[in-house]
Amino acid sequence: MRIADAVSSYSDDEAIFRTRTQRVWMGILLACLLAFPFVVSPYLLFLGCLIGIAVISATGLNILVGLTGQISLGQGAFMGVGAYTSVWLANQFALSLAVTLPLAGLLTALVGVIVGLPSLRVKGLYLAIATMAASVILHFVFVHWESVTAGNLGLNLQHAKLFGMELDSDFKLYFVIIPLALIAVTGARNLLRTRIGRAFIAVRDRDISAEVLGVNLLRYKLLSFGLSSFYAGCAGALWAYFFKVITPESFPLEVSIFYLAAIIVGGMGTILGPILGAAFMTLVPEMLKVLTLLLEPIIANAQVHLAPMKGVVFGILIVGFLLFEPHGLAEIWRKIQRFFRLWPFKT
Repeated sequence: MRIADAVSSYSDDEAIFRTRTQRVWMGILLACLLAFPFVVSPYLLFLGCLIGIAVISATGLNILVGLTGQISLGQGAFMGVGAYTSVWLANQFALSLAVTLPLAGLLTALVGVIVGLPSLRVKGLYLAIATMAASVILHFVFVHWESVTAGNLGLNLQHAKLFGMELDSDFKLYFVIIPLALIAVTGARNLLRTRIGRAFIAVRDRDISAEVLGVNLLRYKLLSFGLSSFYAGCAGALWAYFFKVITPESFPLEVSIFYLAAIIVGGMGTILGPILGAAFMTLVPEMLKVLTLLLEPIIANAQVHLAPMKGVVFGILIVGFLLFEPHGLAEIWRKIQRFFRLWPFKT
């Protein structure tokens, strides 16, 4: 049982992995992620790639909502900007993923900063409405800017290329998506240890007091929108390379609600929360599919009757976590860790 942590410097106190046990478990996790595509079925590999993309986007939204306290319903539209940017650059100039991915993120960050301008004057529900309006406007652009987006017909994309290698399978894309997801999560974790991260938290907790203490609200709110949108743009670009076709209907408002639900269920304001939330919310529809298959022998046309239940299940999950565990899956995991650290003593 670990009683306390003796540290001799601020850097030791802020270290990501403070004990040898934590480093060992992280090594085991990385080994499992490395072995995963070699031992699972193509379907599970497909789900693993989807979860990796979802983790990137959810981590970005958590920076904005969980750390800075700025509500947003535009994450899906920002992913659309990144997806269309990467596809257009790849098709027009035959650029590789190494070029289109950061460019898609940067352009989406610029759009996010513009969308974040209302946050200087409004907050809460009003800001949610403003970002939802931006989502509607971007969807209108996706549909009607046909010279770039091809309208409702959508765009097709060839296999991604990276350093001369063609990524023509989920197996190869896995080794791009998962490392990028790890980099995104590590970047968000390191952000918390910087002045910028502490400023974000100050803005979230009490923006007026933060401004009195010298925090520039204009700079840090727009920076938060920019960082969150950069993550979304990169996730959207990976989504486009993964599915190889995009249409305006690929990024509806429901996508933004999905990611907002993911960080609520996972635990807002934590690093682990978006990871658990993204994985959980991605796997819920798959679990419902398995349930319908099991009920087919008992209930006739079970798939027809239970297909609309996905939205209901999402709503019940969100309400349930808000009522019984507002801090989400991350807090449940912390309680489990605390139990085993103190066992056999009572918590």
